[in-house]
Amino acid sequence: MNYEKIQAPKGVREYLPPESTAFEWVRQQLISPARLAGYQLMELPVFEDTNLFSRGVGESTDVVSKEMYTFEDRGGRSITLRPEGTAGVMRAVIEQNLDRGQLPVKVWYSGQYFRAERPQAGRYRQFYQVGIEAIGVDDPAIDAEVIAIAYQGFKNIGLKNFTLQITSLGDAPSRAAHREDLMKFYQTLNLDEATSARAQLNPLRLFDDKRPEMVAAMAKAPLLLDYLSPEAQDNFGKVQSYLKAMNIAFTINPRMVRGLDYYTGTTFEFVHSDLGAQSGIGGGGRYDGLMEILGGQPLSGIGFGLGVDRALLAAVAEGVLPSDSFTSDLFIIPLGESAKSSALTIASQLRNSGITTEIAFGDRALKGAMKAADKSGARFVIVLGESELQAGTVELKRMDDGAVNSVKIEQLQGELRSQLSAQRK
Repeated sequence: MNYEKIQAPKGVREYLPPESTAFEWVRQQLISPARLAGYQLMELPVFEDTNLFSRGVGESTDVVSKEMYTFEDRGGRSITLRPEGTAGVMRAVIEQNLDRGQLPVKVWYSGQYFRAERPQAGRYRQFYQVGIEAIGVDDPAIDAEVIAIAYQGFKNIGLKNFTLQITSLGDAPSRAAHREDLMKFYQTLNLDEATSARAQLNPLRLFDDKRPEMVAAMAKAPLLLDYLSPEAQDNFGKVQSYLKAMNIAFTINPRMVRGLDYYTGTTFEFVHSDLGAQSGIGGGGRYDGLMEILGGQPLSGIGFGLGVDRALLAAVAEGVLPSDSFTSDLFIIPLGESAKSSALTIASQLRNSGITTEIAFGDRALKGAMKAADKSGARFVIVLGESELQAGTVELKRMDDGAVNSVKIEQLQGELRSQLSAQRK
């Protein structure tokens, strides 16, 4: 019977060997600065109650109105695959009473997120992010720290062709004053019904509309930065001074609003010049008020989401990925059943000591097994047959130059560790 092949869903980006090694390396570089700054891991469900996102992210956003994967579960509940990370973190902090303990709550997370977008390079329906959140402290210094952590993640990868854009979306008085004038302005525009409906919910969304006609229409729109209260101006000024003190270059983008309604105050985005239309590689901002909207205390918070897919594309574009692909330290070729049993024992001991070890399975002939060892990229290889087992000695072959030396099996771990250490210096 001939079965039709089943393919991955459209818009899903998969990472398979050897590319998956580069993907994981990029993700670890992005995570590392958060760990060093005392942020701790939070693992959350990939689906949540739909109300979490419709209430938290905002009805006026494309994410909620057009892009969410929402379905009804067997219990008749409306469930949504997470389109972003902050709302889920906030729900968990409230539900588990983390906001009642030591503040700020500082967490990092990574994983898959889902949006029903039009697939294109760097924009997928399932995408990967690394994020952090710092919840419970309203201090411009922590805003600067969060930005610095993201900045350092991209520097860890080796990226150079990116810029940091920042703005302030102000406090409540700032936004109220700006909204009044922005509403008056947008009513002078000739908008289609859908755009007008979005503007009624949140007129700031008009700045996020990238259609050329809307960009032109908004050219003379009042800018929120011109409406900042003295407190908001002071806060934004301090964030800038802290970034300068850390030698983090930035430009102020007064038209940046990001795509989620919960942003307030400090808001930022990293843009990479080599990625074309999908140039954003990560961003975030403050979201004072979000916890209260979701049923918690009126605590402030700030965080970011960095695109692992986009960062990997940027690393490829700049040619900064490490040249080393995945390689084993040792490849064992067992000849015969008793040798196979011994190979499993030796491999287990070596792996437990941190030495990456592979075995040639499938009873291959020696010639074919040696070809497999060569293709695997292993640094060393040993052949394990009856004579080697009886003598208790193997020939340890270094694959880069073919050098061979005899080693007692009981001393193999120490010899490998010594030679591997010498290779890596």
